[in-house]
Amino acid sequence: MVFARSAALLALGGLGGLGWAAPVEVRDDTVSLDIFNRLSFFEQYAAAAYCKSNSDSNSTGTKVTCEEQNCGSVEAANTSTLIEFAHSTETDATGFATTDMTNELIVIAFRGSKSIDNWKANLDFQMEDVTFCSGCRTHSGFLESWNEVQDGVIKAVQAAQAEHPDFMVVITGHSLGGAMATIGAAALRNIDIPVDLYTYGAPKSGNDEWATFLSGTDKGESFRVVHKDDIVPTLPPSVPFLMPYAHVQPEYYITSGNKVDVTRQDVQVLADGDNGGGDIAAHLWYFNRISACDALFDLKAKRMVEDLS
Repeated sequence: MVFARSAALLALGGLGGLGWAAPVEVRDDTVSLDIFNRLSFFEQYAAAAYCKSNSDSNSTGTKVTCEEQNCGSVEAANTSTLIEFAHSTETDATGFATTDMTNELIVIAFRGSKSIDNWKANLDFQMEDVTFCSGCRTHSGFLESWNEVQDGVIKAVQAAQAEHPDFMVVITGHSLGGAMATIGAAALRNIDIPVDLYTYGAPKSGNDEWATFLSGTDKGESFRVVHKDDIVPTLPPSVPFLMPYAHVQPEYYITSGNKVDVTRQDVQVLADGDNGGGDIAAHLWYFNRISACDALFDLKAKRMVEDLS
């Protein structure tokens, strides 16, 4: 656990001299009601990935639930998990895929960082070439996390599509889970599976070519949600030539504070943005307390802030 704490401080503390860039160019004042509802709904699936009941590999075929009651709309749907995974070989990738019969969806959701193995993956900042698109490079640790579970996830999705060919495929996650979802979206689109991507508080996962590919593909939409003052989307730091990290655009920027209900008027669409702030509490609150099912995640994050103050 000492490594996890030190790793987090290294990742956060290393940005002190870089300064913070404010969000730029508001594309529209507020999002449409349809998009707002989708952002809110799929945040609940990302929240569900933190709940152990949804990642127990011995209980595939069960309903998606949240013991902290922070995914009510998901719990109200007729869901049945296709695959549940936790404690993958090296990176502890955790999450699930499920059918949602009520909303005619196939949803894949990944959990954020919790364990020392997650933090090792987070800090593997080096970039690797990928074949998803020309010139694309992505974060080595996030790529390894996806690679450890991709075979099972893709097989489960393809089987569900064969049974429900009209269902939309959606992939989502918070924090590290958002980075994994981003790579997963690229992988699925690369094998001609259209998929919509929803991430919350996700770090950067690749270079400009990577971000452009994911922002402009015709095989699904990409929605990257950032809460005001959340520090995680500023990571990893972009270093020209060495680590030229960039974000998928646009950014859906939540302007309201922590522990406040988010309204449609609180969400701005930014044509290009780099969230300015360093508040871990903001990382834990999106449309609700997204990591509520994992109190340990919340505690570790808060201790990071205390150590840095």
